[in-house]
Amino acid sequence: MSPDTNTGTGTDTGTRAGTGTVEPEVAVDAAGRHRLSARKLTVGYQGKPVIEELDVHIPDGSFTVIVGANGCGKSTLLRTLARVLSPIRGQVFLDGEPIHALSPKQVARRLGLLPQGPVAPDGITVLDLVARGRHPHQNLLSRWSEADERAVRDAMAATDTAELADAYVDELSGGQRQRVWLAMALAQETGILLLDEPTTFLDLAHQVEVLNLCARLHAAGRTLVAVLHDLNLACRYADHLIAMRDGAIAAVGRPGEVVTPELIEDVFGLPCRVIDDPETGTPLVIPLAPNPLQQEASSS
Repeated sequence: MSPDTNTGTGTDTGTRAGTGTVEPEVAVDAAGRHRLSARKLTVGYQGKPVIEELDVHIPDGSFTVIVGANGCGKSTLLRTLARVLSPIRGQVFLDGEPIHALSPKQVARRLGLLPQGPVAPDGITVLDLVARGRHPHQNLLSRWSEADERAVRDAMAATDTAELADAYVDELSGGQRQRVWLAMALAQETGILLLDEPTTFLDLAHQVEVLNLCARLHAAGRTLVAVLHDLNLACRYADHLIAMRDGAIAAVGRPGEVVTPELIEDVFGLPCRVIDDPETGTPLVIPLAPNPLQQEASSS
């Protein structure tokens, strides 16, 4: 399944950071809250901030993609939203509650995470790995239930991995493994799914395969937040884009409204043209060809 044009919550209107324009409207829950948001977020490593004073709101029902140059804080932000990292200052809120006030199991029942480069235990089968997604719903006294069985079956059906149930995970191709990890996350039955560079190390065909699956999950009603390196794929699949530069948000909104040559040069340092993708009508970034005369002058 290939997405046609970006469809989102119908409420956000793109804005560039620092322009003084009105913040975009985004979907909120029935109580008037964003299910997942962060306020005045400062996060770093060994006391050195990577992102500072960030306010982030994830629209409910969106496919949000975070983009930016290497080292800008994309994965740091995603891992903080997932409660993997603790902020130096500020708060992440899940369903209106500070996420660090919730237990890991409470978080895992509401929010799923596919980390970057997950590693499966040696000798584990696909079925056993997907079944681990039910751990947040288990306790020491509970038995494997019909609800658990149904959740695993539905997750494997949604990811086209049912025929791989008895295969060993370490024998699968990269694309198959990524679908299996997605199945495990889906078995958690959470409304929000975070994906940290889910297409890394995959060839183009498998990247599209994984993102088509994500598009189907989004169309079924899940909120997805992903970090992607490929800006053109981000524009094709996302309906809400967060562009980061040096630990700050440079732009936020629909790809068609915020992706401009000026933004790309500002965020990535890349002179380019932005045209309409002939397949989807979404932005397509074309790097400018080098000027041969300039190359000769710089090499002389």
